[in-house]
Amino acid sequence: MRTGVLADSQIRQMIQSGAIRATDPILDNQIQPASLDLRLGDVAYRVRASFLPGASTVAERLEDLTMHKVPLTGGAVLEKGCVYVVPLMEGLTLPSGMTAAASAKSSIGRLDLMTRVITDQGVEFDRVPEGYDGPLYAELCPQSFSVVAQPGQLLNQIIFRQGKTLLSDAELRAVHARTPIVNGDPVISDGLGFSVDLKPAQGDLVGYRAKPHTGVVDLSKLAHYDPADYWEEVRTRDGRIILDPGAFYILVSREAIAIPPDCAAEMAPYLAMVGEFRVHYAGFFDPGFGFDAAGGSGSRGVLEVRCHEAPFVLEHGQIVGRLVYEKMSEIPDQLYGQDIASNYQGQGLKLSKHFRMPA
Repeated sequence: MRTGVLADSQIRQMIQSGAIRATDPILDNQIQPASLDLRLGDVAYRVRASFLPGASTVAERLEDLTMHKVPLTGGAVLEKGCVYVVPLMEGLTLPSGMTAAASAKSSIGRLDLMTRVITDQGVEFDRVPEGYDGPLYAELCPQSFSVVAQPGQLLNQIIFRQGKTLLSDAELRAVHARTPIVNGDPVISDGLGFSVDLKPAQGDLVGYRAKPHTGVVDLSKLAHYDPADYWEEVRTRDGRIILDPGAFYILVSREAIAIPPDCAAEMAPYLAMVGEFRVHYAGFFDPGFGFDAAGGSGSRGVLEVRCHEAPFVLEHGQIVGRLVYEKMSEIPDQLYGQDIASNYQGQGLKLSKHFRMPA
C-alpha cells in the first residue's frame, strides 16, 4: 500500500478484510472520502474523571471509575460538565506500518461537546498506534450544552495513515503553486496558518457565544433549535472582541481554504504563546473541501474558541491556528462537496446543523 492517508476505497478494503470490524454492519454513509465515521454503542458509563488507560484496558479502568451506567437506547441525557465513556460499535486490527487518528465530527465540535477516542493501553487521546488490535471507546464531556444521545449516532471520525503522510512546507508550497489552497498569499510554517475574521464584508456579526444556562440539544434533531435560545450574537465594528475566560465562541477564518483531491488536512492548535485562548478543533478536512477544479474561492473554516485564565483581546487578522496538510495514498472515489452530501461546503460563519439559521 502506498504511503499516505487512506481513501474511501481503501477503507472499504479494510472493512472487507476484517481490519475494521463492528458489532453491527458498517453502513455506506459512514465512509467519507478519507475517513470513517464511528458509531456510539448502547451504553454510556458515567465516570468520576477523564483518564488514559496506560498499562490497563479501558474495561479495567471502568471497573474502578464508573459511577453508574446510562442506557442510551431510546435516547439519554448526557449532562454538561460530566464525563462519560461509551464503547463504540467499531474495532480495529491495524496492519504493520499503519496508524489511525480520530477527531470529533464538525457538528459535534461546534456544540462544544468534547469527544475523544481512547484505546486499550492508550497513552494519548485520539491516537491509535501501529498494530493496535482491540476495541474503541469514545470519551464524551459536554461543555456548553447537555445533550441527548442514542446508539448509532456519529460523533467521532477516524483516519488511517500508512507511513509518514505529512507534507513539508516546501511540498505544501508546491501544492499551492499547482492548485491554490488559500485565497491570497499563503502563510506557510509547519502547515498553513489561518487567521480570524472580525471585519465581515457585510454587517457587524462576527460570531456566537454559548449561553451558560440552556435546554438540552437532542443530537438527532437537525435544523430544529432556535439559535437565540442557545447563543448570543457577537458583534463588533472595530475589528476586535474581548474573549471572556471560560466562554465558548464560534468564529470564522478570514481565509478561504481548499483541500485538493490528493490531500487531506487536520486543524492543529497554534502556538500557546499567541494568547490565553485555544482554538478547539474538530479536526479533519476531507479531500475536496472548498475545492473547485475550475478555481473557486474555497470555503472558510469555522473556529471553536475557548478563552482560558484571563480576558483576551482578539484582533481581526490575528493568526489563531494552522492546517497541517497530508498526502493521500490514492485519490478518493468521492470528494467532499462534489459527490457526497456536505453540510459545510462553501460555508461562512455557521452554527452546527442542529440549529435553524436565519434566511
